[in-house]
Amino acid sequence: MLQEISIKNFAIIDTIAMQFDQGMTILTGETGAGKSIIIDAMNLLLGSRAQTAFVRHGADKAELEGLFFYKDSPEIAQHLSTLGLESTGELILRREIFANGRSSCRINGMMTPLSSLQAIGRLLVDIHGQHDHQELMNSAHHLAMLDEFGDKAFLKTKDAYKTAFSEYKTLRQKLVTVKKNQAEFAQRIDVLTFQIDEIAAADIDLVSDAGIFKKRDQLTHANQIVGHLNAAYYALDDDTADNASLSMVRNAMNELESVSRFDEDTYAKLAEKIADAYYLLEDVAADLEKRIDDLEFNPSELTLIEDRISVLTTLKKKYGPELSDVLNYLDNCQKELARLTGDDKGSETLESTFKAAERVLIEQADALAKARRELAERLVKDVKLELADLYMEKADFKVMFEPAKFSGNGNQHVEFFIQTNPGEGFKPLAKTASGGELSRIMLAIKSSFARRENKTSIVFDEVDTGVSGRVAQAIANKIHKISQSGQVLCISHLPQVVAIADVQYHIDKVQEADRTTSNVKKLTLKERTIEVAKMLAGDAITPEALAQAEKLLEK
Repeated sequence: MLQEISIKNFAIIDTIAMQFDQGMTILTGETGAGKSIIIDAMNLLLGSRAQTAFVRHGADKAELEGLFFYKDSPEIAQHLSTLGLESTGELILRREIFANGRSSCRINGMMTPLSSLQAIGRLLVDIHGQHDHQELMNSAHHLAMLDEFGDKAFLKTKDAYKTAFSEYKTLRQKLVTVKKNQAEFAQRIDVLTFQIDEIAAADIDLVSDAGIFKKRDQLTHANQIVGHLNAAYYALDDDTADNASLSMVRNAMNELESVSRFDEDTYAKLAEKIADAYYLLEDVAADLEKRIDDLEFNPSELTLIEDRISVLTTLKKKYGPELSDVLNYLDNCQKELARLTGDDKGSETLESTFKAAERVLIEQADALAKARRELAERLVKDVKLELADLYMEKADFKVMFEPAKFSGNGNQHVEFFIQTNPGEGFKPLAKTASGGELSRIMLAIKSSFARRENKTSIVFDEVDTGVSGRVAQAIANKIHKISQSGQVLCISHLPQVVAIADVQYHIDKVQEADRTTSNVKKLTLKERTIEVAKMLAGDAITPEALAQAEKLLEK
């Protein structure tokens, strides 16, 4: 149930806050005053697509917020659980539409995607507007309208069909593609196989191959490196030279050791430090000698390394730029090859799988067709009962089925037929019903849906177009009956419908300083009497009109 709605900077609305309760609430006002704008705001709050035109001129954004209460609902609880929210029986939906084209959605304060708002909104409120008449006139919409009448068991049958159709469609497309492009497939498989073999043959190791370029530099400049190492070695330790570093340090160490007994605190410590330096240099000299012995120029090893670098460079140019990119390319090629060759080992197995999917599809289509015929029987029965309450007791309603191509919705074409008077024969609804009859038929269908959908809030936006007199009273009674088991919000220009409502809000336009603003007011009983009288007699209210308005309100 919608408890409260707040609308700010939306179209010609500056700020409006409305509270609702159980029963039937009516919105009245002159054409263009903003009644349908409030319904537009509710649609947006429930997840319809936003447009920057909705933002009030001069404002940065439009703000919509609604407080909803709901009874135990596994569907709502599941959606909230997906969002990480607890199901408490209370929801605050908020929508902001910015002038720059962006919009945001929040559920109980949490930012959510529009799809989540739409999924929950569909479970909270059902809005029936004037465009629903157009859907009724277009037979292309009748199948969807019939399916809306289905229960959970029907939806399960329909989902099973959709799954079968999706599998069938995927396999059919794959089979057609395989047969049509057999040569291209073979060529692509050859290319992938060659590329996979070429990369795999290189046996790339990111760790060892990363150091191969350093190894090439060492081998290429081996003589130069040995020359410098020899020079460094002989500078440290050369038996034939008196000025070698180790000889000179050793002499200094011996001299200090000779005098260390005269001053242990000074000369002995200096001798110890020089000894440390001597042994460190001796270790370096030994290390240099070993490296000189190990570093030998090997032409055959350099040739192998150059060949390896050439292979890696070629692969990087073709599939790189880095070796890691080459390995990623190899992985993608292997996956694509697996998709092209598949597990079926050829088109024969694929065709066998497709035929099996086709048999499953036909079975599921038959089950869906049977379920729809059962739905149609219940819908016809319900609609005829509803039409009788709306002074169309002699009318007969029928759902006609014709075979159609397989699609995501089955293999049936559905169209509503009606016989408004006995003996006239059934004719397509879109070609025979008048405006008033369409309003009653639509209300009859929606009334049937309302009982089954278990939605707590239903909105009727001028669904009583084209009727008057006792039919108008019957429509009023029907809408009020629906409201007794929930909440109904209705826009109407019919005094019978307005008078039967439990609460009435009146919307009018005010123009001040070149700005037009819609205002809303909850009417008292006296104010309601005047508004109903205006609907009966126009602005020149007569005592008779007031008396009739009072009688309507008393009923």
